[in-house]
Amino acid sequence: MNTRVLIACSAGACAVALLAGCGRGEKTVAANGIPDLPTVAVAKASTQNMSRTLALTAEFKPYQEIDVMAKVAGYVKQINVDIGDRVREGELLATLEVPEMADDRARAQAALDRSLAEVRRCQEELQRAQSAHDMAHLSYTRLAGVLESRPGLVAQQEVDDAHSKDLVSEAQVAAARSSIAAAQEQVHVSKAELEKVNTLFNYTKVTAPFSGVITKRYANTGSMIQAGTSSQTQAMPVVRLSENSLLRLILPVPESAVPTIHLGQPVEVSVPSLKRIFPGKVVRFADRLDLGTRTMETEVDVQNPSLVLMPGMYAEVDLTMEHRDAALAVPVTAVDIDNEDSSAGGRAGHNSGHVMVVVPENKVELRAVTIGLETANRVEILSGLSDGDLVVIGNRAGLQSGQSVKPKITALMARDEEQR
Repeated sequence: MNTRVLIACSAGACAVALLAGCGRGEKTVAANGIPDLPTVAVAKASTQNMSRTLALTAEFKPYQEIDVMAKVAGYVKQINVDIGDRVREGELLATLEVPEMADDRARAQAALDRSLAEVRRCQEELQRAQSAHDMAHLSYTRLAGVLESRPGLVAQQEVDDAHSKDLVSEAQVAAARSSIAAAQEQVHVSKAELEKVNTLFNYTKVTAPFSGVITKRYANTGSMIQAGTSSQTQAMPVVRLSENSLLRLILPVPESAVPTIHLGQPVEVSVPSLKRIFPGKVVRFADRLDLGTRTMETEVDVQNPSLVLMPGMYAEVDLTMEHRDAALAVPVTAVDIDNEDSSAGGRAGHNSGHVMVVVPENKVELRAVTIGLETANRVEILSGLSDGDLVVIGNRAGLQSGQSVKPKITALMARDEEQR
């Protein structure tokens, strides 16, 4: 009997203690009769420039790059450049030695001199023939005049002989003129042959076809260089020349982004190895899709006057697909996009969603909004909000419309406001 009384007393004591504890908890929740309000992170809706970009990776290539070949075969007499040297268009890179070419030029010069001498001989022959013709024609004219004025004084046979000599001398003059014309044509042939030899001789001086940097040297002094005139021969180049002051980036633009590409479009080129951003410009594109990859080759030119960029470096290019000026935007974590609109319309139209707005009375209000451009961090609001409205960011599961809250702008949002 005593044992039962003790158990009952213990149970009663526990119940009293539990009730007392509950009473103390309610006082903690409601201090001084004013309930504590939940603190929510908020951000201001503000106007800003927004862009949706597509990141593509490519490799820098020289604007143009060639292996400089020799037009004629010969030995390298002197080479004036080495790897890393900057050269200008027309600058002498190397000189070849071709001993037999001097003999060819001397032979062509001798042939030209002989042709010129032949022209002079033919001219002298023409003068002689012209003089003989003038004498024969004068004799014939006199005899013909005497025969006409005093018939019978001069025999007709003498007049006929003089006439014949006149015609022969005239033919000799015509032949001499033809000889001069033939000799002059031979002079043209000889000059052309000499110019050809001189042109080939000029090819012994290997010059730079454009300004650039020597990226490889194949030959040394004394190397035998074959004429690089046939694809069947494995001719050794002299040097490799690259134009690096202007670089190319060949980007594989996906089919979805092709309509946004246009000539002259500015882009930002980020080079991770240098941790720098360079301006670029779309200068050409293939205007057709690769059927295998469904991409279009698009070339971006990047100016590189100081040669800080090198061919082979990787670069990241941000292509601007959409852009909005002074768009009303909120953080992407503040918007709950309606699933039905998102699946049906996508980015082709305008999606709808909901945000929680903290009104001036510090109460939460659920609003429907129309969504425009979406980026990684921001969402454009086309309707439903005004500039300066406070929207709740982060977890909103425990909030209800009309509930009183204590808004707090996060440190990150505050910094964004200061930067704007």
